[in-house]
Amino acid sequence: MDYAVSIHALPAIRLPDLVPTLQELRRVLKHQGVLRLGLPDLEKGIEAYLNHDIDYFLVPDEEIVSLGGKLIVQLLWHGYSHSLFTTDFVEELLLKAGFAKVKICQYRETHSTYPEIVTLDNRERESLFVEAVK
Repeated sequence: MDYAVSIHALPAIRLPDLVPTLQELRRVLKHQGVLRLGLPDLEKGIEAYLNHDIDYFLVPDEEIVSLGGKLIVQLLWHGYSHSLFTTDFVEELLLKAGFAKVKICQYRETHSTYPEIVTLDNRERESLFVEAVK
């Protein structure tokens, strides 16, 4: 495959299985193939919490009212997420999985030669985006 894209799927993977999952994604890519990841950004959530930016959180008041509760529920996405991510942690995981280069990207921005790779990007405000080259 020339490239693969995963948007907010890796949080469902438990920590011990992250590197093997990334290794499998790397395996299906051709030489110089690109993996693009969109992941919930732990740092953005913490920043919103510290700045008391309640509008950042997608958890409705009918469910959780407290700012700390909204932070926790959103980061764990109602129990769906098993892993949390920061840019340096994602880079570490991708390098452990054998990727040669890792680039942090902006929403709808690519460092690859595949402009269509960004079409699945979503959740800009709460996400980090990264590309890794095999």
